[in-house]
Amino acid sequence: MGDLGRIHQLIIPLGNYKMTFNLEVIVMTWIVIAVLITFGYLTVRKKSIFPHSFQVLGELFVSGLYKLTEDALDEKLARKYGPLTCALFMFLIISNWLGLIPHMEEPTKDLNTPLGLGLMGFIIAHSAGIKSKGLKDYLKEYCAPIFFMAPLNIIGELAKVVSISFRLFGNIMGGAIIILVVSHLTYSILLPPFLNAFFGIFVGTIQAFVFTMLTVVYISVQVK
Repeated sequence: MGDLGRIHQLIIPLGNYKMTFNLEVIVMTWIVIAVLITFGYLTVRKKSIFPHSFQVLGELFVSGLYKLTEDALDEKLARKYGPLTCALFMFLIISNWLGLIPHMEEPTKDLNTPLGLGLMGFIIAHSAGIKSKGLKDYLKEYCAPIFFMAPLNIIGELAKVVSISFRLFGNIMGGAIIILVVSHLTYSILLPPFLNAFFGIFVGTIQAFVFTMLTVVYISVQVK
C-alpha cells in the first residue's frame, strides 16, 4: 500500500452507531475527479476546427461512447444518457489506471466505489423505466409470467447490482493481490512492473468498458 495507506479511517460516532470513512479512497477519488476536470478544461480550451491534441482525444472519447450509447438505446435517449456514459467510463478508466502511479491506489479497489456506482446505475435505469412505461406497466413486469414470480424478479434485479459491482471490484483487487504476491516471490524484479502494467492498463480498461456498457444495457432493458 502507498504512503496514503498510512492515512487511517475517519470514524464519526452517531449515537450507538459509527460512520466510518476510508480517507485514502476519498483522497484518491478526488484526485481522479481533479484529473477529469483538468482534462475537460484542456479539451474545451481554445476549441478550433483544427483541433489540438487534447481536443482530438476528447472528441474521440465522446463520439465513440455516444455511438455505443446510441446503438444500445436510440438517438434521442443517447443525447440524454450519453454524458452519463462518457463520465462513467472516464471516471472508471482513470480510477483503474491510478494504481500505476507510485504511492497511488485505485478507488475501485474498495468495494464501496463500484457498489456505489452500481447502485447509481440501478436507480437511473429504474427511474428511466418508470418514466418511459409508467408506474403501473413498470410494476406489471415484475409479475410476469405469473404474479408469484415477483419476489424472484425483484431479487434478479438486485443481483445485477451485486454482479456488476463485484465483477469490477474482484478484478481490480485480484490484480493487486497477484502483483503483491509475485513481488514478494521475485523481490520486485522485472515481472511485477509488467504485471502492474497488464492489470492496470489492459484489465483496467476492459473492466471500465464492461461496467459502463452493462449500465447502458440495464437502462436499455428498462426503457424498452
